[in-house]
Amino acid sequence: MGDESTQQSGYADWPDYRVDLRRVRNLIRVTHGDRVIAETTRGLLVDEQDHGIAFYVPESDVRFDLLVADPETTTRCPFKGNARYWRPADHPDLVAWMYPEPYPEVALLHGHVGFYQDRVRVEVGVADPAVSAPYARSR
Repeated sequence: MGDESTQQSGYADWPDYRVDLRRVRNLIRVTHGDRVIAETTRGLLVDEQDHGIAFYVPESDVRFDLLVADPETTTRCPFKGNARYWRPADHPDLVAWMYPEPYPEVALLHGHVGFYQDRVRVEVGVADPAVSAPYARSR
């Protein structure tokens, strides 16, 4: 079957599969217990077919000093690529993942970290500015 890193994207067999990626300006804050482990206004909303939505945070906005990489756990998603994982330094559960080399169809995921919403608290706040469209400005 070959090296995992060179496996073909699942889009070759399922070209209509949907993984919609949208950049959002909303405040996204991720906490584990009482610690903020990520916060951004440059996140991604990921809506994957047959999955719930997920928010991804740019890796530069993640507190990796509070997380420990788990080199033993890796997975491959046929539509996103190979993932690596992190857990809080003081807890055994994995809470975050990243696709270091996502498939071209979801290249926007590069440099972003997703979080398990059942293991952390993900809060979504308002965008700043709340409206940026030129037609919505005061006249």
